[in-house]
Amino acid sequence: MTDKHITGLHHVTAISGPPQANVDFFTRLLDQRLVKKTVNFDDPGTYHLYYGNRTADPGTILTFFPFVGARPGRPGPGMASAYGYSVGADVFDHWTKEVAARGAKVSDPVERFGQSVVSVTDPDGAAVELIAEPGSHDPAEGGFHSTTLWLHDLGPTQRLLVDHMGYEEAGHESAGGVERLRLKAPGDARGTVVDLYREDGARRGVPGAGTIHHVAFRARDDADQLDWRDRMLRAGMQVTPVIDRQYFNAIYFREPGGVLFEIATDPPGFTRDEPLESLGQALKLPDQYEPIRDRIEAALPRIKA
Repeated sequence: MTDKHITGLHHVTAISGPPQANVDFFTRLLDQRLVKKTVNFDDPGTYHLYYGNRTADPGTILTFFPFVGARPGRPGPGMASAYGYSVGADVFDHWTKEVAARGAKVSDPVERFGQSVVSVTDPDGAAVELIAEPGSHDPAEGGFHSTTLWLHDLGPTQRLLVDHMGYEEAGHESAGGVERLRLKAPGDARGTVVDLYREDGARRGVPGAGTIHHVAFRARDDADQLDWRDRMLRAGMQVTPVIDRQYFNAIYFREPGGVLFEIATDPPGFTRDEPLESLGQALKLPDQYEPIRDRIEAALPRIKA
């Protein structure tokens, strides 16, 4: 058992089709703020869009690589397969009806570990979960509740999260060939829940539009991140060096079930290169791409937030 624990989720990154439909869905249907409009640092011909709450706090950030010609993907074992927003139980029914009235496809509610859950279908067919928790907060204010990791075998991932990342077991449900194990990080930060999911006979996932690329956990600062890097190396993970992502530093590794994990620093944050009141309005580029800004802007499709 480790002597420290992950605080919670920092962000989740997914793949989508054309960017305008993605922007419309998350800003108009789910009231998320577009907090950063930049490019994929490894492929500057593609946007990297960040959504979050009004102050762009860790634990509220959902990001997308939108590809105009992306082929549909299929979630399955070896991938993160869902993420869920926390919605206050006092307004949960209202929000479910409101999102449906705005034109989204919303499932009937189900109960999971004693909480009401609905799935909202995004433009690429991915499920966005809304999960009832005490309070009256909306999805943007509440930020993340959880992410779900779809695995062939829950055990190795469970051991990594519990023994090395400080998560605690918080519930287990199994019926009809489907198994779900809930793990929770101590504390009351956003996004403390990770569900491990297994389904008999499931086919391996296929990356593409409508799938999750990776899941990022929080580190307080650079020193905390380096400590986590050492701990993950000692746990047998193949961890990248620290990579500067402009708004946070990042390290990456694949956990035993194949899901790509990231540990990202809270600072410097999304106001590093633009003020809070105008987040997401201008295309922001890292220094190495500023000399070719005109070429990048010409290649990117126009989007309106």
